Amino acid sequence: MSDHIIRATAADAFVRAFAATTRDMVEDARTAHNTSPVMTAALGRLLTAGAMMGLNMKGEDDVLTLKIDGDGPGKGLVVTADGSGHAKGYAVNPVVLLPARAEDHKLDVKGAIGAGTLSVIMDTGLKEPYIGQTELISGEIAEDLTYYYAVSEQIPSSVGLGVLMNRDNTVKAAGGFIIQLMPGAPDDVMTRLEQRLAVMNSVTSFLEGGKTPEEMLDFLLGDMDLEITDSIPCSFYCNCSKEKVSKALISVGRKDLTEMINEGKPITVNCHFCNKNYTFNTEELKTLLTKSLS
Repeated sequence: MSDHIIRATAADAFVRAFAATTRDMVEDARTAHNTSPVMTAALGRLLTAGAMMGLNMKGEDDVLTLKIDGDGPGKGLVVTADGSGHAKGYAVNPVVLLPARAEDHKLDVKGAIGAGTLSVIMDTGLKEPYIGQTELISGEIAEDLTYYYAVSEQIPSSVGLGVLMNRDNTVKAAGGFIIQLMPGAPDDVMTRLEQRLAVMNSVTSFLEGGKTPEEMLDFLLGDMDLEITDSIPCSFYCNCSKEKVSKALISVGRKDLTEMINEGKPITVNCHFCNKNYTFNTEELKTLLTKSLS
């Protein structure tokens, strides 16, 4: 099953929903960053959420950024997404080794993240981006995003995210959902949704059972006139390039460029999001210096 996100409504459009399968996206991120299992799970959850949330961005150049700063050994996560199903991201410390949680033998994402803050930044081309920030209430990411929606955007929401790993530490399955109540939703709609969420097992159990995003939403909203309105391919995608890195080097200033040239050695610039390296030799640096002077 290829990675995709479905967009849906239910209950006379008083419910808005997204659901995704993101196995390839998360595996591509794991391969790029060589993340340990627990950090693959953490980054995969945030990537899945970012890809779904990014679909609310309207403009072609709009960018959503999700940033987690924690005091756990993982230190933090950063994910950016656009309105076309593309997401990229990285873990500040990609290799964290923790024992499974004693209570359920699952990867200890909460222990890797710790306490801290979640920031949601929406850059829509205005003078200043919108920035919403809340405390991490659990470090489990889905619960933290649910809390963010309630506090910062006043949207009653339920977020579910999961990443399932193979024994060889590759990604077996990944996905999740976001369900939101729109203003004016009748009380009985909220009650029915709460009842369905209460009997639902974890997203990981859905993934383990091979459930599709459509089946996830059918379980939760199937008796509320669920209508799937769209299906969007999604992927781990970084738009970095040597040209963009060149512009960044020019922006560091003539003094720093001159010092790099005087050292007489090639320099390598790393893209945090996809871990790709770009190397510039002395002649290339001289060309950039000339451009900075023009």
